[in-house]
Amino acid sequence: MATTKGGAATARKKGAGAGAGSARRTQLLAIAAEMFASRGYTQTTVRDIADEAGILSGSLYHHFASKDEMLTEILQDFMGSLLRQFRTIAEEAGTPRAALDGLVRSSFEIIHRTPHAVALYQNEANFLGSTPEFSFVTKASRQVEKVWLDVLRAGIASGDFRPELEPTTTYRFIRDGVWSTVRWYDPSGRLQHGTLADQYLAILDGGLLAS
Repeated sequence: MATTKGGAATARKKGAGAGAGSARRTQLLAIAAEMFASRGYTQTTVRDIADEAGILSGSLYHHFASKDEMLTEILQDFMGSLLRQFRTIAEEAGTPRAALDGLVRSSFEIIHRTPHAVALYQNEANFLGSTPEFSFVTKASRQVEKVWLDVLRAGIASGDFRPELEPTTTYRFIRDGVWSTVRWYDPSGRLQHGTLADQYLAILDGGLLAS
């Protein structure tokens, strides 16, 4: 069916409006993630987010039904991306050693790229784990853990990793050592995430003591 001149103009206008609306949502979510991470989720109000964005609280509700909806979208995007990235690394790596190195490097890159989402996930772990509406976070965390455990177990079976290591404990040491760096890592600082990953892997692979 042919499109009239007026219809085409209307379609372009709607498309532009949709794009602007999507960009605005992304901007508001970025503001919310930073405030949730720095102030705490329960301590941050819709008005706080709106004030930071330079809009009225009522205008925020044109984009999101509630503060919970904002947190849900932030975490769904973060956890979904995290899981997909980790699964791809584990599937495409040639050896368990390469997979583990890739997972560590990817983790530091994620901290660099999305520090507020990482900090939010870390800081609000107890709240998220005890709130039914955010059970998807716990489910995704278990799936992420399985990726790492499968790599560690495969490495023990292949002889890449020491046989006396207990996979779950090893994973927790690595997980907490990597993700806790979000509390002091400066994305704009001199020490960038690639160098940080090199330092961490040097300690993980070779130990601290000089031979």
